[in-house]
Amino acid sequence: MSSAPEIQALAEAPGYHARRTLPLRVEAMRQLGRRRTLLMGGVLAALPFILIIAFAIGGTPGGGDGGGGGGSRINLMDVATESAANFAATCLFVSAGFLLVVPVALFCGDTVASEASWSSLRYLLAAPVPRSRLLWSKLVVALGFSLAAMVLLPLVALGAGAAAYGWGPLKLPTGGALASSDTVPRLALVVAFVFVSQLVTAGLAFWLSTKTDAPLGAVGGAVGLTIVGNVLDAVTALGDWREFLPAHWQFAWADALQPDLEWGGMAKGAAVSVTYALILFALAFRGFSRKDIVS
Repeated sequence: MSSAPEIQALAEAPGYHARRTLPLRVEAMRQLGRRRTLLMGGVLAALPFILIIAFAIGGTPGGGDGGGGGGSRINLMDVATESAANFAATCLFVSAGFLLVVPVALFCGDTVASEASWSSLRYLLAAPVPRSRLLWSKLVVALGFSLAAMVLLPLVALGAGAAAYGWGPLKLPTGGALASSDTVPRLALVVAFVFVSQLVTAGLAFWLSTKTDAPLGAVGGAVGLTIVGNVLDAVTALGDWREFLPAHWQFAWADALQPDLEWGGMAKGAAVSVTYALILFALAFRGFSRKDIVS
């Protein structure tokens, strides 16, 4: 990496502004063109069609309980083929526990560590791109792609579900239904909560990405720790301590699919997730600002 005087000379060059380095558009285009981004998008887009084929082969879906904290258990599988809205909700239900964890860990864990593994990180910083600017650009883009992945799944599911099962109200497994005009806003609320609940995984992956030069280590570590959280939540002997685990609230969005919208579980889950995420993001920025970049 360039010496301090060289970087200082570059920083004082005419027309140089730290906020103009590594624009979000440039970083987004770099990440969009990567094969792992296209592969992840393809997997999420294919899931609704795989479920439609499975339902066509297996007949009427049913059986099995949902899981999660923040309230009652739900079983959306029983009503998955009632309408496009039901099918989209079911796709979110079967993927929120693990599948949607993967793109978040991938986009946030690969972002800095991959630059280090390619030995390009020091050249970015010597541009000169301030360290905080580099991290902010990469974090914002990574979170943007994570949100896009979560939006892609229900959008494809709504389209495929409308073609396969028709459009109609969202029928609830507990009885009753949500009007067609309410289904899209409620599903949007579900997606928003799922995204917020996954901020913990994003924080873990991003922090690990600043600590290692191995992208798979950051991604795998974040996924592994998320699984550990799910396992701990299943230990009922922990009692009320489980409420401090983000995994305990991962299915609290079920309250958004009730005739009377309940905010209690989602508010608690969001507070827990955001708190952990802010701590992890702060650790990432603090550690990276003091790190000796040699790759």
